[in-house]
Formats: sequence, C-alpha cells, structure tokens
Amino acid sequence: QVGHTQRVELVPGRAHAVRTLSLKPLLFEIPDFLTEEECKLIVHLAKLKGLQKSQILPTEDYEEAMEMIEISQMDIFNLLDHNQDGQLQLKEVLTHTRLGNGRWMTPENIREMYTAVKADPDGNGVLSLEEFKQLNIRDFHKYMGSQKVKMSDLVRNSQHTWLYQGEGAHQVMRAIRQRVMRLTRLPPEIVEHSEPLQVVRYDQGGHYHAHMDSGPVFPETACSHTKLVANESAPFETSCRYVTVLFYLNNVTGGGETVFPIADNRTYEEMSLIQNDIDLRDTRKNCDKGNLRVKPQQGTAVFWYNYLSDGEGWVGELDDFALHGGCLVTQGTKWIANNWINVDPNRRRQQQFQQEMER
Repeated sequence: QVGHTQRVELVPGRAHAVRTLSLKPLLFEIPDFLTEEECKLIVHLAKLKGLQKSQILPTEDYEEAMEMIEISQMDIFNLLDHNQDGQLQLKEVLTHTRLGNGRWMTPENIREMYTAVKADPDGNGVLSLEEFKQLNIRDFHKYMGSQKVKMSDLVRNSQHTWLYQGEGAHQVMRAIRQRVMRLTRLPPEIVEHSEPLQVVRYDQGGHYHAHMDSGPVFPETACSHTKLVANESAPFETSCRYVTVLFYLNNVTGGGETVFPIADNRTYEEMSLIQNDIDLRDTRKNCDKGNLRVKPQQGTAVFWYNYLSDGEGWVGELDDFALHGGCLVTQGTKWIANNWINVDPNRRRQQQFQQEMER
C-alpha cells in the first residue's frame, strides 16, 4: 500500500529503503540510490559530451507539411469530436497536442486562433459541424505557421544528452545499470539491451508538460527497439518503455518537482484532465493541482511502470495513470537522468530481438 517501505539490497552489504508512493501507477521512491559523487560524475560526463535542445522551435515548413497530409475535413472533425456529439468543445481540441506543431496549446490560444480565422462566429467556444465546414483549414495552418513561438511555449523546454552504459562504459555507468537491474528485478538481457542513460538539464523557466514515456500499443504499432529485427513495416512506432527509473542529480532551489496529475485517481477519463480552463497537464501553471508531486532530492530515484500486466506474466496495456511531467523550475537549475527499460508487449518480437542480440 501507499507509504509502505521495504528494504532492498541494491549494493552489496547495504540496504536501501524503497517506499511506495502510489499504486496507480505503481510508483516507488528510493532515497540515496546514487551517491553525491555519482550524481556529480553523471553531470560532468553529460557536460563533456555536450547537450542539445530537447525540442526545437517549430519550423517554417509547417504549412507545407500539413498540406501533404491526405485527410478530409470531415475526418478531422470526427477525430477531434471525442464524445461524438457533433460539436467540438475547447477541451476536445486541446487533448490533441499534435495540432500545436510542438507548441503547447492553452484554452486562450485556441480562442485567439478561432478569432483570427473567424471560426466561431457566435463566440461560444464550441464549434458545430456547420461552423467547422465553413472553415478554410489552410487559414488555420497559416495562422499556426505565423505565430512567434518562444521556448517556454513548447511542450518541453530543456536540454539533454545520452550516455552509454554498455560493456566498456565508465565503471560508474556500469554500476548504476547493475543497481537498476537489482531494483527492477528484470532479466539482465532485457536491461542490457535497453536505451542508454538520458541526462536532462532544465534551466530556470524550464518545464516538461505532462506526458507518457511510452505510446499505446495497437496491433499495428512497432516498438523502436525491436522493429529492425522483427522486419515488419508498421504505420506507428513507439518507444515501448516498460519501466522508467528517474534519478535526481541535484537539489533544486525552486520548483522542478515531478508531478503525477492523476496518480491514484479512482477513474481515468481523458476529458476530465481539463476542467473550467484548468488543464492538469500544464506544468507551468497547474502543478500544485496534481495529485502527487515528488520534490527533487539529490541521489533519490523514482521508478514506475508505464504498462499494466497482461495477467500472464508479460506486458499488457499502457497505464494511463503514469501521466507525469516536470514542473516549472522557478529558481536555479535542475539535473535529472532517465533509465528506460524497453520491453515489446509482443512477446514473440521481444524474444526474437533478444536471440538476435545474443548472437
């Protein structure tokens, strides 16, 4: 249950406390998972390698790209009309974050856009099918392309790099991978063939709006890590991150918590994330309204499952409750690292991948 602490030997001769923070998602906190020296070394290695912007500003090619997409106006309307009532509420439009071309859309943004393209003649914030049909979609693309966007307007505002942890890597990087293996109790062959360590720096004003670390799994979805081996073409691709282990590498002066807006909610309904213009996914404005916030403490790790079990000892459906984000850093800098353990929900593809990797 929540608050339960168990002691686990992650380093020979030393027991770490593992505390349960929530059940939906299954989420644990491990203080002192990394030593201060290890934290400093990871930051040092990341600086040596060099960090790049995690998300770049939208390009001028947006209009062209949008015009290439073969999709009818009616299809767009049906896609956005979540409850299929023949009307588009603001929050139905907001849940489709991809519409913003990398920009985080707020209720105010949508209203401004409606005014600019004369989409909502009666000004009630709701688009009927008739009003939508009158819209020239190109005007909408033109408006989006003409907007000046700052880094703070993006879905995420940070810099990152990747550090190798495989054979021959720095001994500390290897040791951390071994520790993650003991913590997650996942087979070495799965952990060893997962993504490298991602190191992220958020400067003052940095944030990452609430998101999932992994994508939903449909029969037509391929996992990034197994797709080459499986040799199957698929229209969708996702990272299939079964587990996230996040490390805090420094103490943050102000803000920078990790928020789980709907942790341990009784139910999940995508539309209820936005109520009366309050979007719980917005980590610049509404972190304080999320159900669970974890304060960055140097050396602490938090670890959670992004998927549920399929009931047969394998990966099942995506856990919607694993929605999380990085709150606005109000003072100082925040350094974190992520270890993602990649598992293909398709057992056959994962086994095929492992056999291939062992050769």
